[in-house]
Amino acid sequence: MTYRLVGPDGRPYASPVPGTLGGHRRLRLYGRLDCPSALRWLARGHYARHRVFFADEATARAAGFRPCAVCLPEAYRAWRSSDPGIVTIL
Repeated sequence: MTYRLVGPDGRPYASPVPGTLGGHRRLRLYGRLDCPSALRWLARGHYARHRVFFADEATARAAGFRPCAVCLPEAYRAWRSSDPGIVTIL
């Protein structure tokens, strides 16, 4: 079986190994495959056509995706605090 993953350059490639993380192409975010938020959207019939998969977190970050705040809160906080371009609106 062949799986379609996204590489560090943001381009898809064929892999004999499935991805360990899923993401949303348009929102540029990634998270665990069992993320409650992603599973809710998938159950509603949304999200599936924009779904992408990554081999690991380093690849997802290199491709320009950010961590999910729901299933990866520590990684999300670290990402958020490291990016000076993020503006918080109160």
